[in-house]
Order: sequence, then structure tokens, then C-alpha cells
Amino acid sequence: MAKKDVPGLEPRGFRWVIAGRLAVSERIGGSGFQHRRVRREEEIAWLTEQGINTILTLLPAGQNAVAYDEAEFRVIVHPVDGSPSDIGDTAPIFAAIDEALGVHDASVLLHRDTIDETVAGLLAGYLVYSGLVDDPIIATSVIQEILRRPLGPEGRSLIPIR
Repeated sequence: MAKKDVPGLEPRGFRWVIAGRLAVSERIGGSGFQHRRVRREEEIAWLTEQGINTILTLLPAGQNAVAYDEAEFRVIVHPVDGSPSDIGDTAPIFAAIDEALGVHDASVLLHRDTIDETVAGLLAGYLVYSGLVDDPIIATSVIQEILRRPLGPEGRSLIPIR
């Protein structure tokens, strides 16, 4: 549970995709052997300071959901397993992002274990799906700039063509 006396710590890979509305990071508290309860509390405190009030987790089984509930975040669990080629239909994922952002004053953090091809491709795809960006090439460029990493062919396969 995030407490006022817990110092805030920025989650790994944190970036705003839509300023003040949609952010992305790696799993809160780290993943696998690196996951630490204290780190999770510090990162939750930092997210609260940034105005994040909703977590959209792409992790299976809603990992960390109890901690998010205790911190009074709205939590949406939409598990995404595997690589981009395992996803198939992206519309339900984009709808989950719309649902998260659809609440008045929602400030959403989307996360998975790491910011990989899948996450980057879904974010670029969402920019096109939502109409925020019309051109898939521009959406790719925008996400590459935001995440400071290239988006390969697998990630690009998640971007709808308009």
C-alpha cells in the first residue's frame, strides 16, 4: 500500500504517450526475480504524485491488483500473452484502453512486464485506432520517439491500416 511517508520512485521505462492521460511503464515493482514489494510501494507513491488514478495491466492473472486496489487505483485487467504474432484481434485491447480513458479525469498507466514489441505495437496501433494519428507510419514514428526504441515488423503488425 502506498503511504505518504514512502518516497516516490519512477517506474522503469515510464513515459507519457498522451500527456497527462495515457502513460506506459514496465511492471510496477519489477518483474520476475527483480520484483520487490518495497519498490512497488515506492513506484505506486510516485504514480500517485503524477496523478495516475487508473492501471490497465496487460499481465496475466492481474498481478499486483491487490496493491493497486489498496492504493485506490481503478484497475482494468486485460491479459496479453506472448508476442505480437500471438495476439490476433487487437480490437478488444484497443477497446480496453478506450474504456480506461473513458472515465472523466482518468489518468491511465498501461503496463506489462517489459516495454517490448507487443506494448510498443499496441500503443502505436491505439493512436491510429483512436483517430489521434491517421497515418500508421507517423504513429510508428511517434511511438519510437516516445519510447526511445525502434519498432520492428512484429510490433508494426499490430497497427491498423486506415
